[in-house]
Formats: sequence, C-alpha cells, structure tokens
Amino acid sequence: MTLFSSPLLRTMALAASVLLAGCATRPAGPAVASGADTDAVPGTTTPQLAGGPMSPVAVQEMNGRRVASLNTPADLWERIRRGYAMPNLDTDLVREREQWYAGRPDYIQRMTERSRMYIFHIVEELELRGMPTELALLPYIESAFNPQAVSSAKAAGMWQFMPATGSAFALRQNALRDDRRDVIASTRAALDYLQKLHDRFGDWHLALAAYNWGPGNVNRAIERNKAAGLGTGYLDLNMPAETRHYVPKLQAVKNIIARPEQFDAVLPDIGNHPFFDTVAITQDIDVALAAQLAEVRLEDFRALNPAMKRPVIFAAAAQHILLPWDNAATFTRNLKTYGANTPLASYTAWVAPETMSAAEAARRVGMSEEDLRSLNHIPPRMRVRAGSTLLVPRDKNHAAAVSPQVVNNAQLSLTPEIILRRTTVRARAGDTIARIASRYDLPAATVAGWNKASARGTLKRNQAVVLYLPVRTAKSPARSNGHRANGQRTNGQHANVHRANGSRADNVQRRVSQGRPASASAHRAKGKAAASRPVAHQKTPAKNTRASAGKPRATATPARATAARSRAGAGARKPAAKASKR
Repeated sequence: MTLFSSPLLRTMALAASVLLAGCATRPAGPAVASGADTDAVPGTTTPQLAGGPMSPVAVQEMNGRRVASLNTPADLWERIRRGYAMPNLDTDLVREREQWYAGRPDYIQRMTERSRMYIFHIVEELELRGMPTELALLPYIESAFNPQAVSSAKAAGMWQFMPATGSAFALRQNALRDDRRDVIASTRAALDYLQKLHDRFGDWHLALAAYNWGPGNVNRAIERNKAAGLGTGYLDLNMPAETRHYVPKLQAVKNIIARPEQFDAVLPDIGNHPFFDTVAITQDIDVALAAQLAEVRLEDFRALNPAMKRPVIFAAAAQHILLPWDNAATFTRNLKTYGANTPLASYTAWVAPETMSAAEAARRVGMSEEDLRSLNHIPPRMRVRAGSTLLVPRDKNHAAAVSPQVVNNAQLSLTPEIILRRTTVRARAGDTIARIASRYDLPAATVAGWNKASARGTLKRNQAVVLYLPVRTAKSPARSNGHRANGQRTNGQHANVHRANGSRADNVQRRVSQGRPASASAHRAKGKAAASRPVAHQKTPAKNTRASAGKPRATATPARATAARSRAGAGARKPAAKASKR
C-alpha cells in the first residue's frame, strides 16, 4: 500500500499544503507600531514592503460617465440613446425643427441610410473619449452624412471643415487627396476640435456654437454680454441666425432618434457592429482595380474612401483603405492571386520642372494634350506652373514609386496663357527699331526679326512697324488646385491666378529674358504711354506664338485705329485705357 493511497489521507495532505502556502506568503517586516493611525480592517495586517509600508493607491475618476450596462444594446440607435449626456434644450426653435424633420420622412430615411457606413465608427470613438454620444448625430446637421458635401464657403466633408481649420487639425488638402472627406481622419479631427471647444467654454451648447460660428466670435459675444451685465449661456448670446438654429437642429434630431414613434419616423436597422475594416496599402493601385479586387461596387468603394480625388491610390499618402467588413478579407485574398509582377496602377505623379503649356507637358510625358487636360482638369488657355503635380501614365519612363514628399505636397497651379495679337504702329521722326522696341519693353532683336529689318536701322516717319503684343485672355472657370469649385463658374476668376497690383510685371520679365514679347502693362508701370493698345477681349483670340519660331501667324490688325492714334500728335500720345475688372 503506497503512501496517500487512502482518500482521507490525500485530503489531509492537500489541506496541509494549502495551510503551509498561506504561512509562506504572509508579509514579513516590522510590526505596526501601537497606536499608529491606520485604516486597516480589523483582523488584517497593513501590507508591507522591504523599505516600509506601501503607499496608498491614488483614486482617479474614470473618463466614462457611468458603469456600462451588462446587456448589449439591440441596435446602434439604442446604444446612442444610452450615451446621451448633453443637457436638453426645450425652446420654440427646437419644436419648429422637429416639425420640419417630421414633415420630411423621406429625407430622414435617406439621411439615416447614408449614415449606416460611418456612424458605428463615430459612436465607438465618442465612447472611447467619454464624450456624449449625441455628437454622433452632428453630421446629420452638417452634411446629412455626405462626405462629399462642399458648402458655398468651401467647407468640405461630413464634418464640414473649412480649409484653414482642417489644416490646423492635420487634415491634408492637396491636388491628390482631401482628408477633410476622410472618414477616420475627419472624425478624429472633429472630436479633437469639439473636445477642445468644450474645454475652453465648459459647456457643450457653447462648444457647438463655436464649432459653427468660430470660437473667437463666441468669446466676443460672451464678453459683450458680461460687459452689459447679461447672461453668458447659449440662449443668452446674440448670434447669427444659422448659429441660433444650430443647436436646436441637433436637439430635434436627438429627440427624433430617442422617440421615433412619436414623430412617425422609421429608422433603418443599423446593427451594433462595425461596418468597415481597414486594409493596409503597400503599393500604388488604381481605384477601379481596388474595388474590383474587393468585389464591391465602385460607388460604394468611393463612399468609404472619399478623400481620394484621383483615379489612383498612392500608397505613400493613403497607407490604408476602408472596405466593408466582409470584403476586407476578399480584397486581401484576391490581391495575392492577382499577379506579383502585374502593375496595379495605371498612373503616376509627375512634377512639372518649369512653367509650360499643356501641349508641352503632354509631349514630355508621352500623352495627348486632350487626355492630359481631361485627366488633370486643366481648362483651355491655361499654362501649368513650375512645381505642379500632374497625373500621367505609368510606363517604363515613369515607373518608380512616388515619394511621400510628392504626394503629400501635390499642388496644381495654373496661369493664363499670354495670347499675342499682331499690331501695327507708326514710327515717329527719328525712330529706330531699337527705340520702338524699348518703348514697348520688347527685345530689339525680336522686333527686328518681326519686321525683317536691322535693330539699329532708322525708320521713316509714319512707317509701319509690326509688333505682337499680349492681350487679355477670355474668362476662365474658377478652380482650386485644378478643380472646379462645386462644379460652378465663379465670376470668371481662376483661383490660382493672382497678379500683384493688377500688373503682369513678373510675366514680362520672364518673357523678356526668354527673348519673347513682353506685356505692355510693364511699359505702363514705368509711366510711359502705350502707342497702340490691342483690344482687350476677342471672341476668337489668336494662338500664342513664340518669336523664336520665326514670323508669327498674322491675325486681324486694328490698323485704322492704330494709325489714327499714331497721327494724333507728333510726340504726345494718349495713355492706354485701364483694363476692365474681371
């Protein structure tokens, strides 16, 4: 018979081992002095370390507002309702907005259906930060949850960031992407901004007013009320109508989500689970190919990745894409089997080394001018400035991966083409080609070439001299970074064209240094009178022609008007008329 073979003996041995283990783990150290102040529970000993008693554990309040319920919310709407934490607003404006929304059930349906892709992520972020979950409803007010929305003031994305505010919160905006539309990046920036505003004003209603109106405006309104001895709450401030209606709109949507049956609203079933997953991007890939590999519709892919403005995703800028949860694994699997040596991107980014015409840029990259203009949204009669980033076909000459420096700072800057018009002027007594060229800030050799004469040769009085002078181009559509703002034409202005003091002095100097005709505006800037100013606007302007290419093609010449002005006086001439505003 072996030791401990009896069940009774085994039980006794186990009890003894437990007792010995308890004795071995009892803390050692000096006894607590008699009469010492201690919060120890009677019958226990104060924990001791080798160097003395343990320091008390600091008690900190958790970021959350309350202990989470053990029962999981049935859907995302219930989860949002449980997280309501902002004080309710009960005013006539709130009831007015409730009636407005309740009278448009189709609008509510479209708006809430559109939010299906994004709202779970927002609620998750709010709960992680301990912020009120009704802030997840704010994009309903800002953009109806449309990440492609652009306001008349150029605010963009579902959180409607202005360009400057977006830059302040690290949202990249360039010719290739706009992170104000990015679902993850814009949500992070919006919640950072809202929390910062709440920390400043100590009130969520004031924080929301500052989000809409600007913190400086809200602060000044508060100071005015303080000086007048008035209240400084949201309802006390004198605000623009848009801001005055802003919080009531959110409160109305909050009430409808809380009690949809009361407003005859039907909310779509949005499950309490993620809609999308992130997938890392390690090489450039076409947007259409990424959607194909993920087996999702192209419009759905763009809805989840709205920050990408071009048909190619650059890995140096994107780092990841968003895909429906079940399609993320599908994309990864299909990408592995697509082909290791098969190029994934049809286009790359090319930086223009100098200012050039679209035709010249197209020639350098090996594509047609029409395709280059269409792909990069370059309007007619516009030149590409040096340093502009253009999308061009990826081939053996442009096959290298695009650097982060290029894609993260990509800009498309355009300038109007300088269109020349053939003009005839009359020589004064004692004039030479060189003197007339100096009068118009033109190279003497260029003027001599146009007239097949010597630069120092004398001219007879009233002898005709041919010049090619720049004229104003036709109005061009407004664009920002090469893209038409909201698809509209704005006063015929181009967003990237700014001339100091309304002159073309910079262009003049460049053209003279290149041996090309200069603008007559520089001549006027020196206080000289222009002998003959070409018509400012033409229905069919002549094509731009370089002097170095030989004699430019002749166009219509206002010879009679020029000659009349030329004969108006022997030495004095009328100054040129001021250019009309565009």
